[in-house]
Amino acid sequence: MAQFKAIVPGVEVCGAAVLSVVEGMDLAQTMALRILKAHGIDKPAKDSWHSQQAWLDAFREIAEKVGPATLRRIGTMIPGTALWPPTVRTIEDALASIDVAYHMNHRGGEIGHYAFKKTGEKSGEMVCGNPYPCEFDFGIVEATARKFAPPGVPTFVRHDDSQPCRKKGADSCTYRITW
Repeated sequence: MAQFKAIVPGVEVCGAAVLSVVEGMDLAQTMALRILKAHGIDKPAKDSWHSQQAWLDAFREIAEKVGPATLRRIGTMIPGTALWPPTVRTIEDALASIDVAYHMNHRGGEIGHYAFKKTGEKSGEMVCGNPYPCEFDFGIVEATARKFAPPGVPTFVRHDDSQPCRKKGADSCTYRITW
């Protein structure tokens, strides 16, 4: 599935997730609001719903005008603003529940997935098969691991370049996580 293209039309994303764009752009929040508005997302609020395709179009513009590092920063904002299942307690629980949280923050049709698999006592793999940009997913996985890691335990996330990548036309990207 291509980056920046909704799997099906009509899917919506919750305003709390959309607000991560504004928060993730730091000093350029006025620019973020202008880009969102240009794509039909005017005055996002935590309880509002917006077109996923409009949000993806805003992501594309941000990537072109500001750069991919900003998309990663925006992704790091998601775990702090998104709705999470109340049962999440550990890093493994959190990484495994990204897909549940993802679906809680979208509605209206097929949106893809996040699939976590534990690969060792303190390691795992996340396969992201959705229309969001690689850098955005990297930020989500990285911030989720850090948010739910035990205190004082460092986390490391890397894009697995030996696996398919959406930037190269593949349907998914794979990330390796250790803690």
